[in-house]
Amino acid sequence: MKTSLTTAELAKYLDHTNLKPNATKADIQTTCEEAIKYQTASVCVNSYWIPFVTEALKGSSVKPITVVGFPLGATNTETKVYEAITAIDQGAEEIDMVLNIGQLIAGNQEYVTADISAVAAAVHAKGKLLKVILETSYLTDQQIVMGCQSAMAAKADYVKTSTGFSESGAKVKDVSLMRKTVGDKLGVKASGDIHSRKEALEMIEAGASRLGVSATVAILSE
Repeated sequence: MKTSLTTAELAKYLDHTNLKPNATKADIQTTCEEAIKYQTASVCVNSYWIPFVTEALKGSSVKPITVVGFPLGATNTETKVYEAITAIDQGAEEIDMVLNIGQLIAGNQEYVTADISAVAAAVHAKGKLLKVILETSYLTDQQIVMGCQSAMAAKADYVKTSTGFSESGAKVKDVSLMRKTVGDKLGVKASGDIHSRKEALEMIEAGASRLGVSATVAILSE
């Protein structure tokens, strides 16, 4: 493995994530404290927690970010747009949206692109970044390429592998394919099933520019 990073450098790749449906305020507070301690790129939470997290992270370099159309992607476009705008108005700096997985599998790329494009336009109008979750565990290589192409056409900022709520998370081969497809036009975020420093570095080696992890403390304590 060629990639070698210090703990501080690796931390800047990490979106420290707590998207558990049973997370309490105390749990989210701990997540924020851990992120500030290690100086991760962000804290990623469900949108209900964004006002609280924004306040908790105030004065640090760690960004509050959230998810939209999560975790299934099957909400309508108008709902995704509303979710995104509301979260940004409450403090979110980045939005990770789930594309319409069923429409992508069905080959309806026009719909997929339009769905992403509407959210991208709303997010960019607020000066923020949009990541598009493909949920790669459900997709063939061809569908992964199509999803990446739709994200590029819709002017998203990143493509992302997974929600962490499906059959499996990030795979090195999928990250590599996504990076090959988007080139240097978009960022690539690997998320789900990354539990060790070795796995994190493998994802970065494959082309990931951001990692979504809940095992942040374990990874950075190795």
